[in-house]
Amino acid sequence: MSAMSPEPVRRLLLPLTAPIGSVRSVRAPRDVVVLTYDDGPQPGGTDKVLAALSEAGTTATFFILVGRARRHPGLLADVVAAGHEIALHGIDHVRLTTMSPREVRRRTLAGRHELEDMAGRQIRWFRPPYGAQRPTTWAAIRSTGMDSVVWSDEVADWEDDPVTEIAARAATVRSGSVLLLHDGYADQSDGVDDGPAPTFDRGELSRRILGDLAERGMTTSSLGDAVTAGSAVHGAWFRV
Repeated sequence: MSAMSPEPVRRLLLPLTAPIGSVRSVRAPRDVVVLTYDDGPQPGGTDKVLAALSEAGTTATFFILVGRARRHPGLLADVVAAGHEIALHGIDHVRLTTMSPREVRRRTLAGRHELEDMAGRQIRWFRPPYGAQRPTTWAAIRSTGMDSVVWSDEVADWEDDPVTEIAARAATVRSGSVLLLHDGYADQSDGVDDGPAPTFDRGELSRRILGDLAERGMTTSSLGDAVTAGSAVHGAWFRV
């Protein structure tokens, strides 16, 4: 008997892990892909992404780094004014798995309160930097009143590859996917050193991905809008 392929196995196991799960995808009454952007706000990235989203007439969820919002409050205000959903990515970009659960809760709660004050709206979602969380990290996040959100698809847009090559990686994105994208790039000012930032145009990348999804009959939206129309799909996600 041949082994079951990874995707059917994943579909079978996700419901079993939902009680301790992070948001990984959505169920919706239409073909929709959830757009999420991490590591902003950043000049030269966020502004170009906002322009691309405006041209497409769609919304996205921006997972904000509080330290960057402090430095670029005008860009945060632009994201809010454009009608996009604001979510928390952390005070900085340090892996939460390097911290105690108590420290994770303290930092995450402080970040939520500060971002809510800056954005003028309630924060519902949190994405751990690098998607790094243990069961105790997940519990600490949940204790702040937010849901942990990860992703089901990504295009590795932290690599400095040609835009056409990066956009082509979205070819396998399916209905209900939570797509990980970036409008910024974390660096030493965010407590990490991941090397040089990519040089491609993030606005052009968004335009190409949005165009390709539209050609395939897919609509796009923020996580909040998708969940309002349908429901979130939770599943266990633990990595260091």
